[in-house]
Amino acid sequence: MAIKKVGVLGCGLMGAGIAQIAAQSGYDTLVREVDAAFIDKGFGRIRGMLAKGVEKGKVQQADMDATMGRLKGTTKLEDLADCDIVIEAIIENLDLKRETFQTLNKVCGPDTLFASNTSSLSITEMGAVSGRPDRFLGLHFFNPVPLMKLVEVVRGLNTSNDTMEQGLSFAKSLGKAPIVAKDSPGFVVNLLLVPYLLGAIRAVEMGIATVPDIDQGMVLGCGHPMGPLTLLDFVGLDTTYYIANIMFDEFKSSEYAAPTLLKRMVLAGYHGRKSGKGFYDYSSDPPKPTAGLVMGA
Repeated sequence: MAIKKVGVLGCGLMGAGIAQIAAQSGYDTLVREVDAAFIDKGFGRIRGMLAKGVEKGKVQQADMDATMGRLKGTTKLEDLADCDIVIEAIIENLDLKRETFQTLNKVCGPDTLFASNTSSLSITEMGAVSGRPDRFLGLHFFNPVPLMKLVEVVRGLNTSNDTMEQGLSFAKSLGKAPIVAKDSPGFVVNLLLVPYLLGAIRAVEMGIATVPDIDQGMVLGCGHPMGPLTLLDFVGLDTTYYIANIMFDEFKSSEYAAPTLLKRMVLAGYHGRKSGKGFYDYSSDPPKPTAGLVMGA
């Protein structure tokens, strides 16, 4: 089955990014949100990113106009009935995802592929309740979606070979570089990344070095594009805390146990860039290290 029309569930940061690259790649793309205001906000984000591309000469105005013309929004799940693939990018709430896929299974044709952008939840479990476990896979994009090349294509226990082939081909058609992962918490990237990020937080707790020096050490010493604490603020401390807890519940390994400092910061509302404060305070430009995270700092 050739994929011609793409459905995206959610128009937040990830959903809007997925919708943008699908429309840029020539697919008619329908985005579903619970409220039209969220669609307007997400489409505004897409328009702004494309406009910056036009200003820099990386995107032609005609291509921007064509991309926006391929994008449509809706608040009704039923409108996704004729999509060839539906990619879910809603909040990481398993019950909500289950309910959504069960409803979609009733309205979409039997050949429609279902995919989840989850970074931590079980593809097998969601597929099992979707009504089409063989047509269900993970397509885990990375933020910011239009810029990051990687997509983790995740095989659930019941995902068919044909579904995997279609998922890989679709990812490549978006200009992405797909890798295959089995359905295990964290897949490839977060399995390796989360212990590294949590280790950086423990270094702050232990007073090993200051927040800027830990970041600079990993940038200059390991060639990373950004330090772990800057990356935590970018990803979201609340998101990292949530993923770490899921992985710890699965593996019962101390390397995935959330440090006390992370828990305290999340409870205090220090979620990183999106809340204005994390390991850095973004109320100033350039951001400054947040004071008072540990005694004497």
